[in-house]
Amino acid sequence: MKLVQILIAILCVQLGFSQSKNQYHISFDNAVHHEAKIQATFSDIKTDIISLRMSRTSPGRYALHEFAKNVYDVKVTDSQGKKVKVTRPNPHQWDISGHDGTIKVSYILFADRGDGTYSQIDETHAHLNIPATFMFAPALKDSPIEVTFDTRKDLNWKIATQLFPVGNNKYTAPNLQYFMDSPVEISNHSVKAFTVQSEGSEYTIQFALHHLGTEEEANTYFEKVKKVVLQEKEVFGEYPKFDNGTYTFLACYMPNVSGDGMEHRNSTILTSTRSLAKEGMDRNIGTVSHEFFHAWNVERIRPKTLEPFDFEKANMSGELWFAEGFTSYYTGLILCRAGIISQEQYIQGLARSFNYVWNSPARVYFNPTEMSYQAPFVDAATSVDPVNRGNTFISYYSYGSMLGLALDLSLRNYKDSLNLDDYMKLVWQKYGKTEIPYTEEHLLTTLREYAGESFANDFFDKYINSSQVPDYKTLFANFGISMINNQEKVYFGGVPIKFENNDAFISDYPKKGSPAYTTGLDKDDIIIAINEDPITDEKQLSEVLKKYIPGKKVTITYKRLGKEVKTEMTFTTHPDIETKLLQNAGKEAINKRENWLKSK
Repeated sequence: MKLVQILIAILCVQLGFSQSKNQYHISFDNAVHHEAKIQATFSDIKTDIISLRMSRTSPGRYALHEFAKNVYDVKVTDSQGKKVKVTRPNPHQWDISGHDGTIKVSYILFADRGDGTYSQIDETHAHLNIPATFMFAPALKDSPIEVTFDTRKDLNWKIATQLFPVGNNKYTAPNLQYFMDSPVEISNHSVKAFTVQSEGSEYTIQFALHHLGTEEEANTYFEKVKKVVLQEKEVFGEYPKFDNGTYTFLACYMPNVSGDGMEHRNSTILTSTRSLAKEGMDRNIGTVSHEFFHAWNVERIRPKTLEPFDFEKANMSGELWFAEGFTSYYTGLILCRAGIISQEQYIQGLARSFNYVWNSPARVYFNPTEMSYQAPFVDAATSVDPVNRGNTFISYYSYGSMLGLALDLSLRNYKDSLNLDDYMKLVWQKYGKTEIPYTEEHLLTTLREYAGESFANDFFDKYINSSQVPDYKTLFANFGISMINNQEKVYFGGVPIKFENNDAFISDYPKKGSPAYTTGLDKDDIIIAINEDPITDEKQLSEVLKKYIPGKKVTITYKRLGKEVKTEMTFTTHPDIETKLLQNAGKEAINKRENWLKSK
């Protein structure tokens, strides 16, 4: 939704110009059994039949989740408490007729998954993702919304959300789109805050933290959060105009949640089972970096394919390689620039995504745009039937991250004055600050404007419209980074091995072109021996493989469906590379690297 529309809607609500509101009340008396009681009033209904829905998906997610499955004991009356006619045309819809212009609805919600998509209710918190919690009326999508949270005082619950407070646990949203985009964390959490300046405005950055750790851990972590927030402004040159002057992190680091991060317009959900002890602090901060970057890239620099977000069908976008992928590129880079991780750690960490993306056989089937189209099948989506994703899909997060790296280094190598930061600034000025939804063609034309038509066309033709691999070895060398492949390390076969009761199970489908695939091994086969050496645990497998070199032919004994089989396999060179920072690189390479990483 455009910024000016949001501001006008907020002003109307605050000044009382609107004649009607959709009103909700939610209480948690039976939180111990993961239930909430929800009451809603929809008024100013102009049609004989009004439809109520539960969302089928959620902002920031692209697959279907069918939240209606956790709704029951639905009761509907008119304003006087009289029964009305309710019909069910599909599993997520209630059609109401025989009303008097107002309907009152009550229902019970079961919720027990705490992450960025679902809701969780128990006696530690009420973690509410709005689409997973509240029914809505599409016909009243432009009406303002008021919601009252009946908190558990016996549990010292407090409310954290980007919704607009009006007192007495009441909050408002200007319309349905903003409401659905506004998660809520109700718990005995602490709040830390600091202010930032941007373009003559001051914004409050809040960090609502629900965890079991110490105050010292919380303070240490909050200092890291502040470094991220300040560093990310440097990419775009300014902060977004946060509505109500506030941005809120909703961090829930508890053993009962599921790990996730989910961006919203003026807030983000952060969930992890990892505490803020040393390892958890180091691993959780990456999600902070990723999700806050979304305040620019996705929430305001927004693909036209996702605007407006549709709550009743899967949302497909071909630009996720940029929206999610370039954000992923900056995730680690920001941590390096902020001094949270070292240059060595950052450079070494690049190898994981590199090996995953460029060693995947899936590039034969889909380019980055087409990989983005796969989101409804993979983004927290579930299926009963097996899928061949290891051979057909590369995450647009990782793929886009590697393309962001290639574009950044290519720009810096093309001309010293060019870099990805300034390209992102230009995209921000044209499509983010103005909140004009962009297309992939807009990204290309903006790159032409920034770096020239020849450079832009070449990059898009090779790496976006096609699936070619950038010349990373040359790019890395220009920045004093080595890319090393161990030519003597054998590749067992591109299959994950899981050990159970001394049996070595192949736990997924072999990668196409790998020795295992060529040999004819398949998922659920049990590897018994390599030549005469039995394979019963991971250490043993590692030691056996050290005996061989690439090109060596061996006999594999395996069991399939209870039958023992022998076959021959020829080992190949392991395709994975390592990336290392060269301390003795030339002065020019070191200068280019310092200008890129800007480590403090």
